[in-house]
Amino acid sequence: MVCFHLSPIPGSGLVLLCLVLGAVSSYALELNLTDSKKATCLYAKWQMNFTIHYETTSKNYTIVTISDFGNATYSGSTCGDYQNGPKIAVRFGSGFSWIVNFTKEVSTYSIDSISFSYDTNDNTTFPDAKEKGNFTVYDPVAFGIPLNDIFRCSSISTLEKNDVVQHYWDVHVQAFVQNGTVSTKEFLCDKDKTSTTVVPIVHTTVPSPTTTPTPKEKPEVGSYSVNNGSGTCLLATMGLQLNITQDKVASVININPNTTDFTGSCHSQTALLRLNSSNIKYLDFLFAVKNENRFYLKEVNVSIYLVNGSVFSIANNNLSYWDAPLGSSYMCNKEQTVSVSGAFQINTFDLRVQPFNVIEGKYSTAQDCSADDDNFLVPIAVGAALAGVLILVLLAYFIGLKRHHTGYEQF
Repeated sequence: MVCFHLSPIPGSGLVLLCLVLGAVSSYALELNLTDSKKATCLYAKWQMNFTIHYETTSKNYTIVTISDFGNATYSGSTCGDYQNGPKIAVRFGSGFSWIVNFTKEVSTYSIDSISFSYDTNDNTTFPDAKEKGNFTVYDPVAFGIPLNDIFRCSSISTLEKNDVVQHYWDVHVQAFVQNGTVSTKEFLCDKDKTSTTVVPIVHTTVPSPTTTPTPKEKPEVGSYSVNNGSGTCLLATMGLQLNITQDKVASVININPNTTDFTGSCHSQTALLRLNSSNIKYLDFLFAVKNENRFYLKEVNVSIYLVNGSVFSIANNNLSYWDAPLGSSYMCNKEQTVSVSGAFQINTFDLRVQPFNVIEGKYSTAQDCSADDDNFLVPIAVGAALAGVLILVLLAYFIGLKRHHTGYEQF
């Protein structure tokens, strides 16, 4: 027998209300699996999302994020038997499935493997997908946990394989539950053992949603990179300050690179940098190639835990920032603002990024943002010069005309 429910995390509000307001809900999946005697044999509560990279029929590349589990079912989940271990099976959306298998040793049990399947025949989720079919990524985990302990990992864990990036956080799981009672003794993941620092948040009440306070301190500059297996494929150096306005309350978060994890992926037409920390579920920077010779920041996705316990999530895939030629990097030492929406902006400091064609892990020649200013000033300078010439011509004309009339009067 399977007992389960799907519940919003604290602060996310009712599902219906979120839909009416257009908010992005964040769900905790929870499974309480019982045996034939109605005793709990497996308990799990967790959050997750999936990022899938695929090629379209127009030979472009795009990324889709799967984070809606409102219709999830747990058909196929089992307590196991003498031949097979326990299994969590989650089915959701159109053709998605996620399966976790557990095994048992003498004094430990293991999260043995995780598999995720998706179907690109679903045109709603994968519009214009070039390759149609059902795809599965399989990750052998083999992570051991002491028997009778519940595993806990609040930090974000990432699995990346082929074109799929899987993220998990707020994980609580215990397989082989003894005597039907879930243990209170926790076995922590390594990240939770070392993650104790929370990113500082300045919380200020403001009169209108468009007013955002600016903290006095600049954020610390961090260095981030992405490795694709054969070497570094993306470089980013920047100080980041997040400005969030929700319910007329503005929050300013300075990202601390010392407590921030980073991951990502690189492809021929797109590149992704993802940051996460104790209160930032994810902050995605998606870069894309345009006109086959330039790159730019195309998309930003963010989901953040606020101090009031709510989750702020927003995305914009129609941006156009940090434009530079392929084979170079983009640099801007002055403060810049990336406006993702009216409620979310990112201030950057001492920025330098190169999401494509990184050679030997080093930045290539930079295009400075001051060049953009110069390009803007050139037509102004030309226009001013032409105006000056026109004034001089008019003055010469009127002086000559006056002298001409004076000559007639003398005659």
